[in-house]
Amino acid sequence: MRTASVFLFTVAICLSINFIAVKSIGAFQDSLDIGKPKLVGSSTYNEVTKEYRLKGSGYNIWFARDEFQFLFKKISGDFTVTADFEFVGAGTDPHRKVGWMVRESIDDDAAHISAVAHGDGLTVLQWRVEKGMGMRDPEDEIFSSEKSVQTIQVERKGDEYTMRVAKKGGTLQAVGSHRMPTLTAPLFVGLYICSHNPEIVEEAIVRNVQLVQTNP
Repeated sequence: MRTASVFLFTVAICLSINFIAVKSIGAFQDSLDIGKPKLVGSSTYNEVTKEYRLKGSGYNIWFARDEFQFLFKKISGDFTVTADFEFVGAGTDPHRKVGWMVRESIDDDAAHISAVAHGDGLTVLQWRVEKGMGMRDPEDEIFSSEKSVQTIQVERKGDEYTMRVAKKGGTLQAVGSHRMPTLTAPLFVGLYICSHNPEIVEEAIVRNVQLVQTNP
């Protein structure tokens, strides 16, 4: 009986390890829809092209709660994340969003800071100060002078977050920095997409993804 129990325990551990390995998506640990949007989203990774494809719905990332598709990894310490973003198709709503997000949890009203590229070219650093708080315009935003960017970077040093952007073929330019002492490790860091229309699923391709932990 003891031998059988040991065998079953070993099998269970192996199955758990395999499940975790299958669940990972490229450099990220998991993906899910935050806030239970009406239409289901997804995140996939192409091993050959090294591209991520995000599909997501959701009413918005604003007010006191969010709805969007999130592809994330838990990170502690300082880091720099960089990627190139491209919407697929003309889109339905000019306020569809894609970019990087740093979030305290996967609750729909969690504190977060996000580097946002909109469908109409608007580019902004925005945040929710504390869990359950409503996001404010323009108090909780820093707007970029660059529009329709390709590359978005977010750097964390302590509780300070800096957003940089670049047009295709250009060099990274700082949008601004904001301190978020309410965000404590481990943080949920990743890519996201929101259609800004609960009846629509939007899609984006993300390339050249880099996640660098500078102070684990």
